[in-house]
Amino acid sequence: MGNIENYKILGKDLAISIILTLILLFVLSMVLSLSNVSESIMGMSIIFISSFSVLIGAFLASKKIKEKGIVFGSILGLVYMLILYLVSSILNSNFVLTLSALYMFLGGIIGGAIGGILGVNLK
Repeated sequence: MGNIENYKILGKDLAISIILTLILLFVLSMVLSLSNVSESIMGMSIIFISSFSVLIGAFLASKKIKEKGIVFGSILGLVYMLILYLVSSILNSNFVLTLSALYMFLGGIIGGAIGGILGVNLK
C-alpha cells in the first residue's frame, strides 16, 4: 500500500475516533446529569475516553494498513490530540500547555501505539 492510501486510511479512522469521542462524552454528560456520580471523575474520564477512542481508531487503521502499527497508531494519536487541543484552546481562548494537556497528549499517543500494535498483530 502506498503512503497516500495509508494517510487516507488514517484520516478516515481519525474521524471515527473523533465521532466515538463525541458519543462517549455525550454518554458521560448524561450519566453525570442523571445520577449522583461526582463531577470529580470528569478529568480522568475525559482522558480515558480520548485514549480509548484513539486506541480504536488506531486499531482499525492498522488492521487495514497491516504494517508499522506503532508508528501509524502514534501518528493518529498525536494528530487527534493536536486537533483536540487546538479546538479546546480556541473555544476557551486559552493556548496554555498544562500538565493535564501533557497527560492528554501522552494518553493519546500511547493509546494510538497500543491500538496500532494490536491492529497489526491480531488476526
